[in-house]
Amino acid sequence: MKDNMMRGNPLHLTSLNHISVVCKSVEESIDFYQNVLGFVPVRRPGSFDFNGAWLFGYGIGIHLLQVDEPEKNLPKKDEINPKDNHISFQCESMGAVEKKLKDMAIKYVRQRVEEGGIYVDQLFFHDPDGFMIEICNCDDLPMIPLAGDNLVRSCSRVNLQMLQQQQQQLHQLVHQ
Repeated sequence: MKDNMMRGNPLHLTSLNHISVVCKSVEESIDFYQNVLGFVPVRRPGSFDFNGAWLFGYGIGIHLLQVDEPEKNLPKKDEINPKDNHISFQCESMGAVEKKLKDMAIKYVRQRVEEGGIYVDQLFFHDPDGFMIEICNCDDLPMIPLAGDNLVRSCSRVNLQMLQQQQQQLHQLVHQ
């Protein structure tokens, strides 16, 4: 794994395209992702032979896949565990998000992480099927590569490209 890190981008990846979320009710999940998180439904290929939907927002897609026999195949999660699998979204105002979650009566857990005097606030909650969502101000925390001394200020695509270039340069230096 460390050797792959030194090689830069061995799969020539460019971005995250989508995540797939298994759901009991496509309609209920569309409502949540559209009205709570602001995703927009987009056309899905008609050749699929199962119920689902595609949504898009913030540069990524959410692909909803309706499960057969939901009570049997998709157990309900009641406990909000921030260490569970989740997707995280950066926000402009944690206060506004928390107020909106309260207004919508969505149960959530609040956490605060401190690193070197920098605080990151996190709110965790579930979609209708128990998939974990995190909203944070994570861009406040600098991303510091484990290899090299260069500081990446945030998780933005520009900084990712800069980091990938630095990794490629480092790889070239190591293998000269």
